[in-house]
Amino acid sequence: MALLVSSWSNSVKSVPKDYVMPPERRAEDFLTVCKEIPVINLQNARSEIVKQVLKACQEFGVFQVINHGVSARMMEDTMALYDEFFNLPVEDKLGVYSETPRRGCTLYTSGLEYAKEEVHYWKDTLKHPCHPIEEHSPSWPNKPTRYKEQVGRYAVEVRKMGFRILDLIAEGLGLREGYFNEVSQEHTMAINRYPPCPDPSLAMGIASHNDPNLITFLQQDHYGLQIHKDGKWMGVDPIPNAFVVNLGYQLHVISNGKLKSVEHRGLLNSTTSRTSIVTFLGPNPERPTFIEPAKELITSTNPQMYKSYWYNEFIANYLALAYSRMPGSRVRAILDHYRL
Repeated sequence: MALLVSSWSNSVKSVPKDYVMPPERRAEDFLTVCKEIPVINLQNARSEIVKQVLKACQEFGVFQVINHGVSARMMEDTMALYDEFFNLPVEDKLGVYSETPRRGCTLYTSGLEYAKEEVHYWKDTLKHPCHPIEEHSPSWPNKPTRYKEQVGRYAVEVRKMGFRILDLIAEGLGLREGYFNEVSQEHTMAINRYPPCPDPSLAMGIASHNDPNLITFLQQDHYGLQIHKDGKWMGVDPIPNAFVVNLGYQLHVISNGKLKSVEHRGLLNSTTSRTSIVTFLGPNPERPTFIEPAKELITSTNPQMYKSYWYNEFIANYLALAYSRMPGSRVRAILDHYRL
């Protein structure tokens, strides 16, 4: 537990050397916020929403949604719950803490394998599966005492929103309703806590990456999320009661390259903790899930771009590249492996 950044970071006045990123892996800018990232009101007319969602998926690979059906009170209460969780005494978190990767509910620090990292990330993460809730919630934290009830309700509502947005994407592509249900068996939450950092220019919250899953929904409380577009890093403005929606590799492949998977990263600040509540939907790597471009999207003028594959094979390749020292080429590296 002594490794958790949240357990010692408030007592240091400089960044420990094993948290200092090499210059090429640091963030150059902390303030540039992109005003062009679409903000989509899900209470508008469906035909308008479908067009906006499809355009955002094609141009950015990320957008924000408001009036999405998850109540503002639920979002606020859940964010407050995680603030309380990460401030609990160490002994109250021992039951879920681990220093090695494992399935199920896990509290860990930095990246996937702390002991194997040459340099660490300035974050702690609580991660656990969510569906079906009755199967997984017994392993969730026992404190705060309302955790299981409150997070259970939150997970259900975000899941509903997620499938609604996937259906909007399917409609925009000309696919049937429910098309993505079969590749959305896994529903996982990861709550990232980024404590204040003495010098945010030296450290990183999370490295640049693309999500390997289908689609991701993020609730954030402070600025820190950036996306990479047109050779530049641009910030995603935290909008009250909004979810950031970003596309993973599987949507890029299933759409036969029509939709973008967005590269993104997490920055730090020196004054306040930042928390992001992240929900992942995608294939379950422990079940045999076959991924291929949708046949409905392949024509003589739009030939198949990617070969078919098993998702667990893809994840193995993704993890092999996850901590490579070539973040800018990692996107091309893994997709080129499957390109026809």
